[in-house]
Amino acid sequence: MRAAVLIKNGSAFKAFELREVPIPLVKQGQVLIKVVAFGLNFADVMARKGMYKEAPPLPAILGYDVAGIIEEIGQGVLNVKKGDRVTAMTRFGGYAEYAVTNASAVAAIPDELDAATATALTTQYCTALYAAAEMVNLHKGNTILVQSGAGGVGTALIQYALHKQCEIFATAGSETKINYLSEIGVHHPVNYITQDFETVAKKITNQKGIDVIFDAVGGKSVKKGIRLLAPGGRIVCYGASALTNKNIFGKIKTALDFGFYHPAMLMMPSKSIIGINMLKIADHQPQVIERTLTEVMKLYSAGIFVPQIAKVFLGTAIDEAHEYLENRKSIGKVVVQW
Repeated sequence: MRAAVLIKNGSAFKAFELREVPIPLVKQGQVLIKVVAFGLNFADVMARKGMYKEAPPLPAILGYDVAGIIEEIGQGVLNVKKGDRVTAMTRFGGYAEYAVTNASAVAAIPDELDAATATALTTQYCTALYAAAEMVNLHKGNTILVQSGAGGVGTALIQYALHKQCEIFATAGSETKINYLSEIGVHHPVNYITQDFETVAKKITNQKGIDVIFDAVGGKSVKKGIRLLAPGGRIVCYGASALTNKNIFGKIKTALDFGFYHPAMLMMPSKSIIGINMLKIADHQPQVIERTLTEVMKLYSAGIFVPQIAKVFLGTAIDEAHEYLENRKSIGKVVVQW
């Protein structure tokens, strides 16, 4: 089978090589999927740059989400069968014509749902739903801030928050993305290039602050976010895009910009910091992934989740797809098809 193999860390245009590799073997409780499309996530960019410690050693096949057709099922698999159209989360290995994953991370998809759109409903929408529904339990009247609101997870968080009748602030770095945020229902879009989100949010909330912040940026964004939280507020951290495109000194500065927090500093104002790594959840609580993916598909069927596809690339253009995502040109999900 063909696979886009990461052979070296660094620039997208020097990092990948299209190779013929063996089709992976299926173990008990797993399925083999003939991949039609796979999705890109910002963690892929960080892995390519050698900044993601969970990534496998080189040469490696990256990829967290795929959509395609079940080719083979392992012993004990009951939720899907050979020939089913599915979307799935993978623990790497998605950048290939065939991928193996645990059956608990697979969901059947309806005929009308195309493979490209289906990839958006896995890692990104599961991350959003797990964060918003299980970690903080959003409800009517909450005031929330979504950093990087025009991305795949950001879009999913906004759609869920609208469903829960929250007041929504969201940030983006271009007028095109700000217009997109307005179009999908964000009440207070903030251009982080020209505006300070902390100042804007404090003014609009009359200094009350924000109930829940979803942060995939990291660094000083987290420090400012904690200051912005209202009493009882929570900040959910699920990424650190601020670390990209920086030398070692810049990375150290960004790490320090997160700040250091003694429990008493959080306890007295009743503020919380929550971290999410879906790989760790999948490793230790696979039933959570299964439950969340099932609920994501229900919310899609109900019209609450509406994935936004930024652009679809061919498998031979994986370098272009990575560059497009890394340079923050995308609105929604970046997808690659074979």
